[in-house]
Amino acid sequence: MKAGSGFRRRYGDSPPHLLLLLCSFALTGYAGVRLLSGDWFGIVLWFVGAAVLHDLVLLPLYGLADRALRRAVPAPASYVNHVRVPAFVSVLLLLVWFPLIAGTQWRRYERYTGLSADGFWQRWLLITAGLFAASALWLCVRAAVSRARARRRGAG
Repeated sequence: MKAGSGFRRRYGDSPPHLLLLLCSFALTGYAGVRLLSGDWFGIVLWFVGAAVLHDLVLLPLYGLADRALRRAVPAPASYVNHVRVPAFVSVLLLLVWFPLIAGTQWRRYERYTGLSADGFWQRWLLITAGLFAASALWLCVRAAVSRARARRRGAG
């Protein structure tokens, strides 16, 4: 019988996992206390609004876009992930940096950082192109490896 198997059976994972989980909760609690020490009502309102917006608006849109993609691309589901992942990362970057990409917060950004805000949308487009190019390259590598394995099985 392995040592610690009773803990794993009761908790479901190893003691280091529990320790890491407790440390992450402590860090999150500390960050929350520091964050909410200022305008706590505005921050709570922003989080609740973001959750409602995500669950009631964005999640159904994700589902519709995914369903449309699977119907439009007659490929195995694992290949569709080569479009899903770069699209997800690109949209996430767009959401995070939207005020600067759209040019609505350039003055504030330049005032606080001392850096120029020019070129955010061009950089976002380049990052998006790079993500899709890397994903396409990875798909080509996967397909080549798959074909090579199939040939070896057929020849063996």
